[in-house]
Amino acid sequence: MDMRSVIVDAGKKLIREGFTVETWGNISVRDDGGRVYITPSGMDYETCTIDDVVVMDLDGNILSGKRRPSIETAMHLSVYRARPEVGAIVHTHPIYSTVFSCMGEGIPLLIDEAAQALGAEIKTTRYALPGTQELADNCVEALGEKANACLLQSHGAVCVGRDMRSAFKVARVLEMTAEVWCRIRSIGGSYVPISEENIKAMQEFAATKYGQPGQ
Repeated sequence: MDMRSVIVDAGKKLIREGFTVETWGNISVRDDGGRVYITPSGMDYETCTIDDVVVMDLDGNILSGKRRPSIETAMHLSVYRARPEVGAIVHTHPIYSTVFSCMGEGIPLLIDEAAQALGAEIKTTRYALPGTQELADNCVEALGEKANACLLQSHGAVCVGRDMRSAFKVARVLEMTAEVWCRIRSIGGSYVPISEENIKAMQEFAATKYGQPGQ
């Protein structure tokens, strides 16, 4: 599979599923050889082609592609270096998740889907300017060792997975969870926490028993 095609298809999906507007957000994937494929900076996802995708190593050295890579390249590379199991990253600008990022609040694992897919409670980073190493470092810190997503303060969300499919799954579950939490808050309600024991049980079930082998 050409990983450049994965990036092009994912960019269209980012727009189609309402995870961003215009040219914001960015996407990357890492192959088995450690090469990173990332969206070009500021280009329309609908017209982006495989020739626009930038390929680089984990040190940021460009291996192929003539475009300027995403301004958040440092963030993507920092996450890959910190989390060897991560094979894809989707940086989104969805509405409900961004609401909590603007408040500087995290999102608890308040529904079963979140407990299974998000890995750990979602934290919001300290604020840092877009495209900076500070933002990259804050993102890595907020993700920690277990979380599959974090919120960038006043900015958006970062979702990770072993591949592009799983990263998008995290993005969908995160936004659904954020919407549920927002609606609970809007009626002045609270939620009944899921116990740590049950969270661990669901994560184990999702990792070993749910779905089909090799899926």
